Amino acid sequence: MRIVAASGGRLRTVERVEEALSGWDTADVLIVGSDVRETPPRRRAPAVLLGRSAEAEELWRLAAVLGAERVAALPEAAAWLAEHLSLASAPEPGGTMVGVVGGRGGSGATTAAIWLAHAAANHGVATLLVDGDPWGGGVELAVSDQSLPGLRWPDFAATRGSIDPGQFRDSLPTAGGFAFLSWPGRREPFESTDPASASAVLDAARRAFELTVIDIARNQEGLQAFAWDCDRVLLLTTTHLKSAVATARVLNEVPPTDTGLLVRAAGSDPTDPHLVADALGIPLAGVVPDLRGVGAGTEQGRLLELGRRRPVRRFAEAALGLNGGDR
Repeated sequence: MRIVAASGGRLRTVERVEEALSGWDTADVLIVGSDVRETPPRRRAPAVLLGRSAEAEELWRLAAVLGAERVAALPEAAAWLAEHLSLASAPEPGGTMVGVVGGRGGSGATTAAIWLAHAAANHGVATLLVDGDPWGGGVELAVSDQSLPGLRWPDFAATRGSIDPGQFRDSLPTAGGFAFLSWPGRREPFESTDPASASAVLDAARRAFELTVIDIARNQEGLQAFAWDCDRVLLLTTTHLKSAVATARVLNEVPPTDTGLLVRAAGSDPTDPHLVADALGIPLAGVVPDLRGVGAGTEQGRLLELGRRRPVRRFAEAALGLNGGDR
C-alpha cells in the first residue's frame, strides 16, 4: 500500500484471480503475488510478480511460467517498484521493442537485427540495437571495424533502480545512424548483468528510443530476459526442413505476443517462404535477402555497407512497416 501511495497511484486488491477478471486487461499495471500459480487463459501477462527476497530464485522460475514481465523481490525492490508504477501511469507510453530470434544457430538473426535497426534509422526513427546474447561475440564487431566510444553491457552490471533515459541515450555508441548496446567484442572476461540491471536498461531504452531492436539469444535464458519485454518477436528461419523444425521448437518458448516469421531463402532453393510460414502457423513478416559477402562483412564490421543495398532496404521496410523509401 505504501509503495503504491508513493507512486501516486491507486491500488485495488483481490484475494482470488477470478475476482480480478473485470479489470485484468484494463489496469495500468497488473501485479500478482507469488502465491498465484495460474493466470486466466487469453488474458494479458502480469506486469510484475511480487514476492519476498528469500524466495527470489523461485520467483524468476514462476515468472517464466506465468509470463510476468518483471519480478519485484521485497524489500530490496521497493524503490524500483514505486518508480515503475509511477512511470506506468505517465502519459508517454514509450517506444516499441522488437525482438529477433534465430530459429536455428547460424540462421542470420544478428545480421537481420542490424539491418532492421539501420533501415529504421534511415527513416528518421530514433533507434537502439540491443545485443541480447553475451556469448555471441558482440554486435559491435559486425557494425564497425573500429572501437567506438560509449558504454557496453558490463558498464550497467551494478545498476539498480531507474536510469535517466536522456543520459542513457547519450552514453551509447552509434553507427549507421542508430545507437547500440553491445557485449564487449574482446576475449578477456567481463562482468555479466543480472535480471534487475537488465530490466533497468530495458525500461530506459523504451523511454529513450522510438524503436528498440533486440538480437535475442536462442535459448531459454535469452528469451526470458528479453522476449517478454518485446511488443513483437520476429523468428528467423531458412527454407530447409531441419531449420523449420528447430524454429518450431523455439516458437514454443516465445511468449504470447505478436509474432512474425523472417525467412532467409537461398537463391537455389525454390521453396516458397509462405509455405514455411503456413507450416509454422505464424505470418510471414519478411524475406531476408541471401547476399554474397555477408560472412565476410560480419567479420570485417561491414554489415552496414551491405545494408544500403536495395534488397536489404526492401526487406527491412516490409518487416517493420516502413513506407516511402529512405529519407
